[in-house]
Amino acid sequence: MTKPHIVDSIPGIGTDSTLEESLIVEARPRMYRDRSYILQAFVKTPWAIIPRQLIILQEIVVRHVSGEKLDAEEVETRMHGASRPASNRRVSAVAILPLFGPIFPRANLMTQMSGATSAELFGKEFSKLVRDPEVSSIVIDVDSPGGTVDGIEELSNQIYEARGQKPVVAVVDHLMASAAYWIGTAADEVVMSPSGEAGSIGVFAIHEDWSKALDQEGIKVSLISAGKFKTEGNPYEPLAEEARAAIYSRVTDYYDAFVNGVARNRGVKPSVVRNGFGEGRVVGARQAVELGMADRVGTLDETVDRLLDMNIPSGVASSKSLQMDIEHEAQRLRDYVQIFK
Repeated sequence: MTKPHIVDSIPGIGTDSTLEESLIVEARPRMYRDRSYILQAFVKTPWAIIPRQLIILQEIVVRHVSGEKLDAEEVETRMHGASRPASNRRVSAVAILPLFGPIFPRANLMTQMSGATSAELFGKEFSKLVRDPEVSSIVIDVDSPGGTVDGIEELSNQIYEARGQKPVVAVVDHLMASAAYWIGTAADEVVMSPSGEAGSIGVFAIHEDWSKALDQEGIKVSLISAGKFKTEGNPYEPLAEEARAAIYSRVTDYYDAFVNGVARNRGVKPSVVRNGFGEGRVVGARQAVELGMADRVGTLDETVDRLLDMNIPSGVASSKSLQMDIEHEAQRLRDYVQIFK
């Protein structure tokens, strides 16, 4: 019977205390030799994501690296429970831009096979919509557990700096957690679907110690390097205190940026975010509004209808043809929402 390998949970800031327990998995030493480089690159970066979602992502990567053929639809369902919506769509002059699934800085294996979001591509699409004179307002349709921290602060800043050019509303339908919350709060307004959840403000990192499992296999790994800290945090030996402290410093730096960004976005002090916005937990729609984490409770189609009403030119609101067009587009949106719920 194989023994579990050791997973060091670098103390996360604002993260769920059950993380370390949930990430201790049964060892498969022979697989380590095949997957080490990819998995280490995958888990080494700090994350702003719901911990249980990272476990699912890790499982998918392990299966892929081990040679298992993964069906894209199966992966999407495993991760999201549904297929990803189209990249963007419009209802009259209102553009709907989905922020869906785990978020990565650039398009990669995970975005290609799982419908995850590339922060870089999302930012480019958002910029196009801001510049488009035929788009009067933008709705960010959010259903995401968060993702890596890379590129998130930049994307949040980009959306925040677009304030005042045209209305931007983030609709939580049904999850806006961690990195997604960092991004979504940069919109002018945050609307929670009645069953929606938001928050999970925190950052964590993972270190895997494979040394005992490799010892059982009779394998000894020697690292020959130049540069004092070049190989610190490697998986072939227990994590040294100095390396742990260095990783923890990175985690706290990202967490501070996360807290300060959300505080700016929501117009509150950092201490309010740090101590009163769930402290790493997600909260339901009504509690989010009560805490100041969101502005109102409403659905995606209600939000688009409201923006359509705001965009009707003065003096033509009673035009029968215009009203029929609005009703037609609104019904198309309701059909869209029903398909992807």
